[in-house]
Amino acid sequence: MDFKAVKLAQSRAYAPYSNFKVGAAILMKDGTIVHGCNVENASYGLSNCAERSALFSLVSQGLNPKDIVSITVIGDTDGPISPCGACRQVMYELLPKDAKVILTNQKGDVLEMTKDSLLPYGFDLKER
Repeated sequence: MDFKAVKLAQSRAYAPYSNFKVGAAILMKDGTIVHGCNVENASYGLSNCAERSALFSLVSQGLNPKDIVSITVIGDTDGPISPCGACRQVMYELLPKDAKVILTNQKGDVLEMTKDSLLPYGFDLKER
């Protein structure tokens, strides 16, 4: 993944309450990159994380989740950023089994995972 893409996504975050900006960049098989960032709201439950913003944007643009190669997530954290539970479940359902989940931070620490290692025992009704 080109880390410039995920840093660009992070720079677009709307985080006036927490000032915790997160970016996500999804690499598609054809080289397309879909960006996402966290978008906060004064009613905190209406906020959306970068990972879900990127995945929902991908779907709303008519792109096929089966064509995802990787998702990279960045935050200003001590170690590689850790997605929340809601994002882990959405990634579990939408990412292909072989897609890479790349977690990083501003210092360049990187942790590469799969959706199964990110969310053991995740559920997907499509797999029934």
